[in-house]
Amino acid sequence: MSTVRPLIGVSTYLEAGARWRDWELEAALLPAGYPRLVQRAGGLAAMLPPDAPEHAVATVARLDGLVIAGGPDVEPVHYGATPDPRTGPPARSRDAWELALIQAALTARVPLLGICRGMQLLNVALGGTLVQHIDGHAQTPGIFGHHPVKPVPGTVYGALAPEETSVPTYHHQAVDRLGQGLLPSAYAADGTVEAVELPGAHWALGVQWHPEMGADLRVMRGLVAAASRVR
Repeated sequence: MSTVRPLIGVSTYLEAGARWRDWELEAALLPAGYPRLVQRAGGLAAMLPPDAPEHAVATVARLDGLVIAGGPDVEPVHYGATPDPRTGPPARSRDAWELALIQAALTARVPLLGICRGMQLLNVALGGTLVQHIDGHAQTPGIFGHHPVKPVPGTVYGALAPEETSVPTYHHQAVDRLGQGLLPSAYAADGTVEAVELPGAHWALGVQWHPEMGADLRVMRGLVAAASRVR
């Protein structure tokens, strides 16, 4: 008899002019690495394209776990800042939807994993701020780099990956002031906060890198295990 896999919702891009075969249309997009990572870690992946924020609570209520995926820069208005010239164009429907999903997951204590932009949004949702541009974490446009991250002992991430680990990375923004209740749980060599988590009854973790682009399943297995306990 097969085991019922926990249902893990993954937020998506919404892009105009996406092209495949004979078509060029607006499309809800998700790099295949995300659902594959969920599946390899033992979960069932469900895509969550941008929707009206008022539907977030009902959406999260049907999930066992939630992933906020990487993507465009968070609009600085959400953390009270003026846009830097190097900050990308806003994705307002996605910002609103994903912030609502995060708040719903935290309220309902549904396990939550933020990846890259998703970690930044988790920080912003809890009142934190972002550095709008850093150098050295996105070397070549469109190509993921790698660098080591060092875990903080005694944290959820530190228990999942207790040793220094090389991770796939591509970002030019980072956490500045931490959101309320968040703790840093990994750092890059230059001092950039590379993981954050919310201690206590929640399972809420954000990682600045892209685990879907690597072979290390431990972070996603942590989410799926937490989601299985909720189920």
